[in-house]
Amino acid sequence: MTTQTEQLGAASSVPSSRLIRPTLLTRQFRADHAGGPYQHLELIPRSRLIGAEVRGVDLAREPAPEVLAELKRALLEWKVLFFHGQQLTAREHASLARHWGELEDHPFLPKAEIPEVVRLEHDASRPGTENIWHSDVSFSVTPPMGSVLRAIKVPELGGDTLWADMSAAYEGLPVEVRDRIDGLTAIHEIPLLSDEADGEVAQNIRAARARSRPVEHPVVRTHPETGKKLLYVNAVFTSSIVGLTEKDSRDLLDLLFRQAAHPEYQIRFRWEPGAVAFWDNRATQHYAVSDYYPDFRLMERVTIIGDRPY
Repeated sequence: MTTQTEQLGAASSVPSSRLIRPTLLTRQFRADHAGGPYQHLELIPRSRLIGAEVRGVDLAREPAPEVLAELKRALLEWKVLFFHGQQLTAREHASLARHWGELEDHPFLPKAEIPEVVRLEHDASRPGTENIWHSDVSFSVTPPMGSVLRAIKVPELGGDTLWADMSAAYEGLPVEVRDRIDGLTAIHEIPLLSDEADGEVAQNIRAARARSRPVEHPVVRTHPETGKKLLYVNAVFTSSIVGLTEKDSRDLLDLLFRQAAHPEYQIRFRWEPGAVAFWDNRATQHYAVSDYYPDFRLMERVTIIGDRPY
């Protein structure tokens, strides 16, 4: 029987310079995959693995039970859903998200007119800082189940967001790497900012870090609803792997962080005013492209509290 020490030793032997080509996973390119056709909404897949556009649903209205059931199924199936032409108030935005669970009060991002809605406002004086692959708030004991992001003002060019399918990222790893990381645990925490970082958000991050404590989550988590295994480490909030030396931990994490960057696992979305994206934060990572400087971009986000990863 393999001991814990032997497992850790095997994990630490993965070289950070190793090039891992993604396994090309196949999926039936049809809306009725895994659950039969949709009866109460139109769903259009936008890639083979992740991302689908939903038509025929007004998110400002209370959804009928059969529509809500299909939206919940579609989110699990496609991991991120896109909607166009939606006119939502902040309260309607929050009301929509509550159908999936209790809403998060974010510990350091600025708020809109109600506490559950985060306001993401960027221009030349407040450049975007989300341009790194990450899963939201993984430093929490119960990280978010999902987030709903709506566009209010977008630049004429740039400002897209990408999402990566972290189940595909895990399944695309060689078997020997998957064997090495299954059962390992990683530390997640609010990052330490450099002395040069200033402004209200930076102050809030430092205050939140002082109040919080690092948490441990599995490197490979199991999705609580689909049962799929998911790679659950990210470059923003994952600081180390328990039981490894600092160098071995960094080498292994660098290897795993890079898996989100494979285009084969991604969907890229071009924003327009009134567009909405709803993603499963347990199953994805995302990257906001900061290529619109010095133009203005205004978004609002609601986040749904999840459960403890296992």
